[in-house]
Amino acid sequence: MKDKIEIVAEIALSQLKGMTPDIIRRMQEIEMTADEFFSTDIISLSDRIGLTSKTRFSESEKSECLRRAQREMAFIERHKIKVYSLLDDDYPWLLSNIPDAPKILFKIGESSLDGEHIASVVGTRRCTVYGLDFCNNFIKELGGFFPDLKVVSGLAYGIDAQAHKVSIENRLDTIAVVAHGLDIIYPNQNRDLAKRIINSGGAIVSEYLSGTTPFAGRFLERNRIVAGLSQFIMVVESEIKGGAMSTANLGNSYNRDVGALPGRISDQASSGTNYLIRKNKAALIGSAPDVIELMDWRPLNKKMRPQQRILFPELEGVPMLIHNLLKKAMEPMSVDAICREIRHNISETMAALTDLEFEGIISRRPGNRYEISC
Repeated sequence: MKDKIEIVAEIALSQLKGMTPDIIRRMQEIEMTADEFFSTDIISLSDRIGLTSKTRFSESEKSECLRRAQREMAFIERHKIKVYSLLDDDYPWLLSNIPDAPKILFKIGESSLDGEHIASVVGTRRCTVYGLDFCNNFIKELGGFFPDLKVVSGLAYGIDAQAHKVSIENRLDTIAVVAHGLDIIYPNQNRDLAKRIINSGGAIVSEYLSGTTPFAGRFLERNRIVAGLSQFIMVVESEIKGGAMSTANLGNSYNRDVGALPGRISDQASSGTNYLIRKNKAALIGSAPDVIELMDWRPLNKKMRPQQRILFPELEGVPMLIHNLLKKAMEPMSVDAICREIRHNISETMAALTDLEFEGIISRRPGNRYEISC
């Protein structure tokens, strides 16, 4: 376990102007600690980790960073904050593999930042009922397959906040990544939600020292952590220039799988997600099974296809409409076509299709087309 001196040195290391993840990785390779860095002269540092004239940190700068880190340590101890340095073996594994990984990360809350099934769910602040409904059903459904699911988002208005709320309601760990110090919550209206996240066993994380306030550039920086922490990124709704689009683009650059919910071409809130799908930057996702197929995840407590289907199902509502429609269909039907025929929205339709598939009543064919099971 790290002592206080090493934690202070790690925080100070992260605050040095010109310090990069690559330099820290070189330190890790030769097993140089942060405390050792600050006690080693500049010539020896240059020889051991290849510092250039641009990264030969002055003694005055090093001393100032240490003083600031010592002040931060008091805040950390008072609020029982966990500190992850890129030097540490317990630094979140997925995040450590992105080129611009945070040099330091602060976490308040119990949830681990590692796991077998981690999904980021992001979207616009100006979401629609369609987006909210999908978010509710999607997280509940995916959590039904994977009780160990962790849902990462940004604690913003709209889809982000809804993703956290639904996760809590379904007893799933949720991780909020914020663009400011852990001494504040922004927006202030989400303060109660932040408390619920902590009390439910989730976590709030940041790369910023206390006293750091949010501004536009920091939200973009925050998005790389949202993307880097997860294996899969789901964009529910976004305009073309929405913040969630930067998370999706970062996910692509990090070789993460990205999914997007399609919407009507006339809906501004879906213009970004439709663009991602059209440009092959995201897979079309309409339900949790689409993610399972994309990611090749193996459900922990449910089978995708039962061994024996129900021969004479008693159905009502939307499932009955779908069953009757597919019985008459001459070929497998797409989700869009089914929605048009039964005149129900995609969220209700996808939920019913999933239930019917679980029961073995219908089968899904390539291209997300459905037919009655043989």
